[in-house]
Amino acid sequence: MIFVAPIWLILHYRSKKQVAQGLSKEEFTALTELADKAEKMADRIQTLEAILDAEAPQWRNRA
Repeated sequence: MIFVAPIWLILHYRSKKQVAQGLSKEEFTALTELADKAEKMADRIQTLEAILDAEAPQWRNRA
């Protein structure tokens, strides 16, 4: 316990400090790219659903 507690405290507060600093530039860039890809994917899904609704109106009930 004497050895584990100080190490745990150091690691705990080091991680708290990193979280408080926020995202790095690389992390922010990656997050922005992922958000853009998610928006594009949502648009594609809406388009595919519209096509399926037009060509096979009962496709949602088949599952």
